[in-house]
Amino acid sequence: MYNLLKKLFPICRSITGNGVRETFNILKDHLPLDIKEYPTGMKCFDWEIPDEWNISDAYITDEQGVKVVDFSKNNLHVLGYSEPVNNKTFSLNQLKVNIYTLPDQPELIPYLTSYYKRRWGFCMSHNELCSLKDGNYTVNIDSTLEPGFLTLGEAFLPGKIDKEILISCYLCHPSMANDSISGVVLTTDLYKKLSQIDRYYSYRFLFLPETIGSIAYLSQNQKRVLKKTYGGFVITCVGDPGIFTYQRSIHKSHVIDRIAENVLKNSGKEYKIRNFRFAGSDESQYSSPGFNLPVGSLMRTAYPHFTQYHTSADNLDLVTEDALNESLEMYLKVIKGIEGNKVFKNNNPYCAPKLDKRGLYPSLGSQRNISEEIYRMNWLLNYGNGENSLIDIAEEVDTSILNLIETSEKLEKEGLLTLDGSK
Repeated sequence: MYNLLKKLFPICRSITGNGVRETFNILKDHLPLDIKEYPTGMKCFDWEIPDEWNISDAYITDEQGVKVVDFSKNNLHVLGYSEPVNNKTFSLNQLKVNIYTLPDQPELIPYLTSYYKRRWGFCMSHNELCSLKDGNYTVNIDSTLEPGFLTLGEAFLPGKIDKEILISCYLCHPSMANDSISGVVLTTDLYKKLSQIDRYYSYRFLFLPETIGSIAYLSQNQKRVLKKTYGGFVITCVGDPGIFTYQRSIHKSHVIDRIAENVLKNSGKEYKIRNFRFAGSDESQYSSPGFNLPVGSLMRTAYPHFTQYHTSADNLDLVTEDALNESLEMYLKVIKGIEGNKVFKNNNPYCAPKLDKRGLYPSLGSQRNISEEIYRMNWLLNYGNGENSLIDIAEEVDTSILNLIETSEKLEKEGLLTLDGSK
């Protein structure tokens, strides 16, 4: 994952344009993506696909011709979606109107955009701005804003049923390693892992520009999404070394929320839980009026609470390979919980079954040496009434759903439990 992240990191991406297409050309070497393009002007509910933006170069030079800001050195230096400027001269005071900095983080370059209002601008560190001397400066932005397309990618893994788990990530940010690209590479690897297992649910993977991408996708797939989506996750900010954070879906206590929290609680890792918020990422669109889908997000440090968020410090030094791998394993455990959240019925209607004759109970008995698995067997046999799912039982007795899944498989193999469905 980290090698793919390093390859994607330098690309200048936005909500439209060739940077997004370049990213998809790389991702297609890793998973089969169905690429869709929606044209400028296409209506998406209350929104509209904007003009496509592409940029090849941008810089500011002083009176000696020295570049004081250079897009080629860091693609965050240009305000996203800046309209073209051809060799125009400004005084320092005039130029400052179009320069954006972070006075409280004076060494960092901010990441800013102006997707839906035409303007131009540059981003630089506050220290660099303060070092500029009075005089005239020449601005060049070699960009285009013209009718084109919004590009997104989709991959699908069918399961035994057509109810779908939505896995969504966004790739519209330029060189942001944790916010955006960490989610893209983890989603890519998650597809590979899930393609190798026997799946109960179907899985739909979306790679799209944030906000306008999900709105556009929903506008074109409304009926299917509403009919088939069981729940889902937006994957982002999974590469920093911070503790895990689970942001609940708008439903707060949907099965996917309960399983995610159960997995974290029993992981031995430090974690935080926070409620859904509409000032978020694409889960805000999936859960918006008319859709109301249960879509959560399992992150490391939640946006915008890491200090590097939307700055030049969200770079390859922030993301670690260990953090990415640990995040992937946590997502796989949550999905294992969702896949295994079955409803069982006890086949032994009266009293407890004799477990030792099936090799499930020790022949030497002692109330002081009962294993946790024996407890789990009893919980499953007594609560397995054809109504309680495994997450219901796990919450009732305060144990891990993942352990219950393993124990239930043993009891089912011995004919003591019968699968009665999934929830």
